[in-house]
Amino acid sequence: MTTPMLKFLWRGDIVALPHIAPTRTLLQLLREDLGHHATKEGCNEGDCGACTVVLGEAQGGHIKYSAVNSCIRLAHSIHGMALWTAADLSSPDGTPHPVQQALHQCHASQCGFCTPGFAMSLFGVYQNHVLKDEPVTRTLAQEALSGNLCRCTGYRPILDAAQQMAALPRVYPDETSLLQQLELLAHTRQGTDANFSYISPNNLKELLAARAAQPAAQIVAGCTDVGLWVNKLHMDFAQVLDVTRVAELKSVETQDTHTVIGAAVSLSDAFAALQADRPQLQAFFSRFAGLPVRNSGTLGGNIANGSPIGDSMPLLIALRASVVLMSVRGAREAALEKLYTGYRKNVMAADEVLALIRVPRPQTDELLRVYKVSKRFEDDISAVCLAVNLQLQDGQVTQASIGVGGVAATPVRAVQTEAALYGKPWTRDSLTQAIDTLRSEFQPISDMRASAAYRTEVLGNLLERFWLESQGQSNTCLESFSLNANDMEGEEA
Repeated sequence: MTTPMLKFLWRGDIVALPHIAPTRTLLQLLREDLGHHATKEGCNEGDCGACTVVLGEAQGGHIKYSAVNSCIRLAHSIHGMALWTAADLSSPDGTPHPVQQALHQCHASQCGFCTPGFAMSLFGVYQNHVLKDEPVTRTLAQEALSGNLCRCTGYRPILDAAQQMAALPRVYPDETSLLQQLELLAHTRQGTDANFSYISPNNLKELLAARAAQPAAQIVAGCTDVGLWVNKLHMDFAQVLDVTRVAELKSVETQDTHTVIGAAVSLSDAFAALQADRPQLQAFFSRFAGLPVRNSGTLGGNIANGSPIGDSMPLLIALRASVVLMSVRGAREAALEKLYTGYRKNVMAADEVLALIRVPRPQTDELLRVYKVSKRFEDDISAVCLAVNLQLQDGQVTQASIGVGGVAATPVRAVQTEAALYGKPWTRDSLTQAIDTLRSEFQPISDMRASAAYRTEVLGNLLERFWLESQGQSNTCLESFSLNANDMEGEEA
């Protein structure tokens, strides 16, 4: 198969590289192919943030900056984008960037191995917030650094640096020149031919045709999971089909009754769209992995991957979301929970792709909460995830939707518990019956994250927490408390 040319903007020049294998990661490209060692390799699974870089792409006449993990990002996925690494921040005369100055002045580095990653996450904050005169709060800094781990410096001086960099003299990029160069790259189409080893369609018609022609090609989006298959399982794919440039899959449309999210919309942007309608989801979304993972990963990828502990699915099930599957033969729609047939298996035909996610907009009497239980507060996988969505009228349950993760081979809907609640008064007696039903509805397994007995017990506890919060007891919510700056990895109680 033919390997397409990879082109991206780096250090003011367009870099053009032929013969880059389809599963070559961006970190491998930087360190091994280009001999660039400022970007570090740590965990090699998107967990520590040592490999963080920033990508820029044109969006609405401006540059959108995203901090991402280069270790699990496929190299070809940055075609047409701009790239910054930790060695690209200082000016040509060697003057440090405000990010670098702040880290130095706040003594925010000791061994220094993790520092390049922290610097790049802070560079993303600088470009997206400081240069827009938006304040860098402690909360914003914590969220921006949620995907970066440090074991010797401690987080306090790093968080101090995040806030101090805004007080230093500003360094503005030449966005006009950047946009012009990115515009030139935009006209350089990559691999749209179905015989390329890395196929990167620009529109839905091309995507469906490529999928029909090459049903065995590995579909990728942000590669936050496929990257692990490559790095940890040493899997290789002769052909990759990248959906992240398909215009129709990158949009969010707000309709009267639904929010329609393209499957290639990043988790960060998809969560922002859902949070606009339901602000109470902010705490849950901030606990989904770390920001670099949310910047790369896509909502469609999280759903199609079908992990039983994928955090977006229980919420979407509780919201009664549906998915639209497309092929050259047409489109069909299914409730999200009907997508799965078994562990990481689904109903999609070989020539189909998951194209859209349709999420009903909130009802005036909607009562919604979603809870995640994990060993670490941030950047961790759930042991149990429970999303509860009730509608109440005159103290009676008129509709119930409950999504659960971590208790079965797939994300599931708690249909028996929903039935136990439907039409009942929202009282302690009804709650007790529902808790018993919920605990008996699933048979979870024991694994490294939690025992089966623990998961069963926690399910009922979380439903009781939901009831207490519905009665006005807000102190049941761990997420309502501020984390200590020195304890960014606090545990769920």
